[in-house]
Amino acid sequence: MTEAAHEAVLPDHGQLNIPLADGQAQDDIGRNSIEQGRYLARQDRWTELSDLMRAADEARETAPDGMPIAELLAFGARADVVLAAEHALSDAKALSEFDVLSGISELEDEMRAHAYDPMIALVVTLAHIDLAWAWRGTSNEATLPALHQSRCAAHFDRAAAILPKCRAAAADSPLIASAGCALLAGQRKAHTRVAREYERLIELDPSNQRHMRAMGTHLLPRWFGTYGELEVHALRIAARTQQTWGAGGYAWVQFDAIALDPEACARLDVDYFLEGMHDIVHRRPDQQTVNMLSAYCAITIQKAAGQYDKADAVRSQIHDAAHWLIRDHLTELHPLIWAHAANGFNNSVRISSPERFAARGQRDALRAIADLFRDELRSGLDVTFTPTGLRLSGH
Repeated sequence: MTEAAHEAVLPDHGQLNIPLADGQAQDDIGRNSIEQGRYLARQDRWTELSDLMRAADEARETAPDGMPIAELLAFGARADVVLAAEHALSDAKALSEFDVLSGISELEDEMRAHAYDPMIALVVTLAHIDLAWAWRGTSNEATLPALHQSRCAAHFDRAAAILPKCRAAAADSPLIASAGCALLAGQRKAHTRVAREYERLIELDPSNQRHMRAMGTHLLPRWFGTYGELEVHALRIAARTQQTWGAGGYAWVQFDAIALDPEACARLDVDYFLEGMHDIVHRRPDQQTVNMLSAYCAITIQKAAGQYDKADAVRSQIHDAAHWLIRDHLTELHPLIWAHAANGFNNSVRISSPERFAARGQRDALRAIADLFRDELRSGLDVTFTPTGLRLSGH
């Protein structure tokens, strides 16, 4: 179900009309998967949870935003343990009263009770990775207390010890391969393995763009790679995913990296990137994808403009792609996607009010789209998006 978003953008001129997608229904899919995982863990129904995770993983099932359902179930299953630790670590008084190891010990007991079932063992692996980051926090590593450093390292080491058992039991699992990539951040010699780990994951699940985007980010110099490696591996992934994405693999690997790093942006093969954008829309014309690409070109890529001329020239060409994306392919507005675009699609951003967050996204989107149709609106035309395409009409 959709409702129309109206904004009289220019007084006494034309009006912009675009249907709003039912974001609540789409959000419910992901939220319900998390709650299902949490419920089954609380009820000690671990075998049932494992079966659901395995089935979703084998089917490569995702929520509308591309998040794997198996990953959401696993998040729900460990959420109580991880959130309790995060709360304690954010409050010194709570930490003094909190048995830091009790929750993870219970998960470890479940793993042993189920003879290293790979899905249950994976929940424990991911819980250790989450707890490592909780101890790491956002402090500069040089100022991190010794206790926090040692606990962070211990949780990463424990995750690294469990994961090979998961891999041995389910070698073709994208969920387990994804955990291997998540583990890289805590390992001291990850540089030599990051591309190989991500290539393995993408080979198992080439249709999910999230893996390619994460690979590009982790190939930046601030993580594990170099600008040269980013370019080489973006081209390699494009070749390996040609049947699925055409040139789109190159665009996906570069997608977040060039938004984060001006030098990566300046070095981009922008013509091939734009060819990749066309191929993505051709192969994945759903409105979730069209909104994400449109918001990226209209908002995200412009966020760091004005600092580096060479990067700005690339940003300008990508920004111009919003014209054909919106005019030729957009039929409805997904406000949450546009809201995330303003944060560079950073999924770790804490959202205190989803309603206000979505409203901000809607305002940003309407402003960007109105700017695109400024001439038509000023000439008195109404700009209306319909399921069959764009319609311009006079009063």
